[in-house]
Amino acid sequence: MKKIFSLLLVMTLSVSMLFAQTPDKKEKAPAAAKTDKAAKMKKDGTPDMRTKENKAAAKAEGKPAGKMKKDGTPDMRYKENKEAKAKEAKPAGKMKKDGTPDMRTKENKAAAKAADKK
Repeated sequence: MKKIFSLLLVMTLSVSMLFAQTPDKKEKAPAAAKTDKAAKMKKDGTPDMRTKENKAAAKAEGKPAGKMKKDGTPDMRYKENKEAKAKEAKPAGKMKKDGTPDMRTKENKAAAKAADKK
């Protein structure tokens, strides 16, 4: 029984190795034409936020114009992100002690429904 099991195991491994594929390292993605000023990118592929065009595009998309952390949240050490946070709408009604809107008030319920419809 052990011989049959080991034979099946070896056959399974060899078949799986035959079908394994490795990416071709010689192929490179075609370089994009840099004719548009709004498409200026850094070497790592992220938009260069030092240009006015990219800042305007980020604001139009609703993304913060400043730098982001690795987890995708805005880095609050930068002025652009602090300004964007200050411009966010605050609820019209009362707030709880922890800073979240108190959903027992009419104003906050109406604001939440309006935000859900968007």
